[in-house]
Amino acid sequence: MMRSLFSAATGMRAQQTNLDNISNNLANTNTVGYKTQKAEFKSLLYQTLQTKTTTANGEQKPIPAQVGLGTRIAANTSIFTEGPLMESERPSDFAIDGQGFFAVRGSDGNVYYTRNGSFNWSIGPNGTMLTTSDGYPVLDSNGQPIMLPNGVQAERVSVGEDGSFSYINAAGQPVNMNQRFGIYQFNNPAGLERMASSLWSETDASGAPLNEATNNGLQRSTIIQRYLEGSNVQVSDEIVNMIISQRAYQLNSKAITTSDEMLEQANNLKR
Repeated sequence: MMRSLFSAATGMRAQQTNLDNISNNLANTNTVGYKTQKAEFKSLLYQTLQTKTTTANGEQKPIPAQVGLGTRIAANTSIFTEGPLMESERPSDFAIDGQGFFAVRGSDGNVYYTRNGSFNWSIGPNGTMLTTSDGYPVLDSNGQPIMLPNGVQAERVSVGEDGSFSYINAAGQPVNMNQRFGIYQFNNPAGLERMASSLWSETDASGAPLNEATNNGLQRSTIIQRYLEGSNVQVSDEIVNMIISQRAYQLNSKAITTSDEMLEQANNLKR
């Protein structure tokens, strides 16, 4: 009887985590570059009540009698399908059409990766550089911050589909800035560690970042200026998942109530 109480309790805890995950997805419906998460469940250990050779008369029994001990959350898997492209009026907004990630340098000096291309031209002590909304420098294919040449206005900068930067000079001619976006891919993007502000961190599970500029075997991503990649959260799917999670939570709660009533009846037999 106690086994049913513990098993149902694990189910309630797992569904609470699942609901937390669904709520986070819904909260980030309008977050640029957000990737939805899906809770993965796994069963816990099984307790063997009878072996497959245990019978009253010693005959061979084909299957054992086992009872499970509940469930738990195994992982929150990130789904890296591309989100919808949203048109923007800002020339410093960019979207990636492909499997690549932008690279940025965090305040701790480490390199992080993002699909959020909502950038700004920020004036610093070393000149004007391209940064994220949090002020982190955006890196080029050589791992250096993308800097604006002296005397060039940000409105004159354009970016090609290959991520190369250029600007229009006073004569109306395009001038190559000799810099291009650093776009990186991973063998297993689901292994990336999710950070704040739509940033991702490299892990052993994700593998080392692969620079599209130096790895010819990769399918190159396309950079689209004046567009942003929206969240890939499907609201209708998340609402359905929320209903399923709520019903599962209620069923586990009912199992606990039923087990408690059966224990109460068993205790009353002694009176």
